[in-house]
Order: sequence, then C-alpha cells, then structure tokens
Amino acid sequence: VRVGYVETHSRPETKALLKGLQVYPRGKVDYRGKKLEEFDLDAVLKDKPEVVLVDELAHTNAPGSRHPKRYQDVFELLDNGITVYTTLNVQHINSINEDVRAATGVSVHETIPDEVLDRADEIELVDLTPAELLKRLSEGKVYTPERSKAAIANFFTVPNLTALREQALRVTRGHVKGELARVHAVGDLNARQRQDDGMLLLITPDDSAEQAIRRTRQTAYNQGCRWGVAVIDNGRKMRVASEQQLMK
Repeated sequence: VRVGYVETHSRPETKALLKGLQVYPRGKVDYRGKKLEEFDLDAVLKDKPEVVLVDELAHTNAPGSRHPKRYQDVFELLDNGITVYTTLNVQHINSINEDVRAATGVSVHETIPDEVLDRADEIELVDLTPAELLKRLSEGKVYTPERSKAAIANFFTVPNLTALREQALRVTRGHVKGELARVHAVGDLNARQRQDDGMLLLITPDDSAEQAIRRTRQTAYNQGCRWGVAVIDNGRKMRVASEQQLMK
C-alpha cells in the first residue's frame, strides 16, 4: 500500500498514520508563474503499486494538469489495474447537490458525477454524530484552530451537519440496495424479471430538467432498474449552458 496523495490539514493524528508508508512526492504544475502542487499521476503509473491511497476525490486539478478532475486521475489508475482507496464528502455528489444547498444554504461548486460511485467496489461510510464532529473541530483535529473557528461559525453547524449526515446515510443505503438488487438478479429469475422494469422520465426544455434527471437516476440506481429520458419538444428554447449540461 502506497500513498499517492493525502491532505493532512496539519493534523498530527493524520501525519502519524503516514509513518511507515511510502508517500509519493507531489507533482508540480506551472500556473501563472506559480508552482502548484498536485497528485503526481505519472509517478504512480510508472511505479504501478498494487494499492494506492488518493485523498479528496472531488478535487479540481490545477489548469495544465492532464485531467481537469482528480476522479479522472483515479479512473486512469483503475484502467491500469491499480486498486485505489479514496475519500469523498457527501456534499460533493452531483445528484444531491441541490438538496445540500436547500438544507444548508451553501452552494457546493466542486462536485463529481454520480457515475463515479458506480465504479466503486465498496463504499464505507465514516459516520460521526454532529456533536462528535464539532468536538473534533474544536480540538483542532479536523482543521487548524483558526480555520476550525470559521468552519463552526459557518458551514459546520448542528443543523447543517445533521442534514449532511442524513444524506450520507441515504446515499450509502442506496448503494447497498442497488448492489443487492444486482446480486439477486444473477441467479433469481423473478429478480431478473424485475430488472426488466424501468423508469422513463419525460422532460421539457427548461432549467429544472437537470435536477429531475439527477433524482431519477438516483432512484433508479437505488431500485436496481434501468432508466431513460425523453424530451418533449414544446417549442421552447433551452439555454445553451443548460443544454450542454444535460448532454453530459
């Protein structure tokens, strides 16, 4: 097991866990006269370890990197036969982005497509109660003391953490249910017949369609069934940005 990238946030506990593990040096990316540090994808591909740890899956790479997003780096590692362990905060999942904003009032712009989770062999939920997490924050075990104070005063409030915890539990439960449905479908005729069921979402060209597609996809995944989208032409023209997003 080797460490491709880890963000310690100056936490002594995290630094201590790295002792005895080989940690790859960070790569350098030139951007506007500055040297930015990023995960060194080529170094890991060249070394080809059996297992590598890559922290912060939703991270946006610096301009000039081979891939815009870190999850795309992880995909390249997987395609080359390297097992990857990675981390992700629930608010960065695309399909629940609007739910997070509605519950917390905070817009999270750095997200990953839900299909990224489809490639995971296993998802492990690291669950803490809001009280436990706030205690760790106040003790400086998550961020530096200065950053912890700002986090507690803004995003990391009890209502927000409770809402995020609920979303994390729901996503994990949905993944387990989806996997269970696929396992049953292998040897059970009735389950295979149920797999023939599906969901069809009808949308019109307006800006609310994107969220409807996200919800339908997540529901279909949770139920282990097929799904599709049909667009009803009502003569309205969709904004170019919205049309491009829907085509992704």
